[in-house]
Amino acid sequence: MVEYPKGSNMPRKKPSLLSICVVLLCANVTAQSPAQDQAARGEKLYLSQCSFCHGQTGEGGRGSPLNRPRLRHAPDDEALLRVIRRGIADTAMPSSWMTENEAQLVAAHIRKLGRVSTIATPGNPPKGEQLFRSTGGCTRCHAVQGSGGAFGPDLTTIGERRSSTHLRESLVNPNADISSGYFEIRATTKEGRAIEGVRVNEDTFSIQLRDAGDKLHSLWKADLKSLDKNLKNSLMPSYGKSFTPAELDDLVAYLAKLTEDSSR
Repeated sequence: MVEYPKGSNMPRKKPSLLSICVVLLCANVTAQSPAQDQAARGEKLYLSQCSFCHGQTGEGGRGSPLNRPRLRHAPDDEALLRVIRRGIADTAMPSSWMTENEAQLVAAHIRKLGRVSTIATPGNPPKGEQLFRSTGGCTRCHAVQGSGGAFGPDLTTIGERRSSTHLRESLVNPNADISSGYFEIRATTKEGRAIEGVRVNEDTFSIQLRDAGDKLHSLWKADLKSLDKNLKNSLMPSYGKSFTPAELDDLVAYLAKLTEDSSR
């Protein structure tokens, strides 16, 4: 505002609309509530520590989707905090270095993601199940509710642990993200017998492999000529050319519906 000498009859200028808006904007920024600050911090922690596996909006990936009201391993807030701090045994979910307060902020953000509507999965689940159980031959390697093979991961609740995008990528490019323990292993005995499969168990002196025919092989390492582990190669074939895009949609739609609720 322009100042004029005392006693001057010159009119004073009114503040412009722009200056009023600037003042109001600054007031809003400085007036941000502590709750907003905490929410922003929780989101930042989630994006830096959790989104690589669970997706930026909780859509899932190599980790299970979190953008749903109920989580299998965290039905309540206490359980969710425990999972964040301690991880989940025998899964890819690790323990965390977060403080109790930081874990609470992340938990609050995850619960917020659960209120976000999930993206509808295209495709026909019944047709996808038919492909899974017949044409695709998936049951030779994968089990659902106890029925099927054990050469690949159990898929009974895969819809809770993987997003539809990740499921489709796994069908088209299996090497993109190989489930823990399901990479290619080739053992060759000193007699020249070659055995290819996935690892069931291993210690310092022995290794147990399961081949594609669901046969178990227990081998002493001292009896092997070589033991090759290809961590970047999955024994699962690609279905990118075997199925049409519509068939892939159907198969993904079926897999996405495989949850704990569907198994009851």
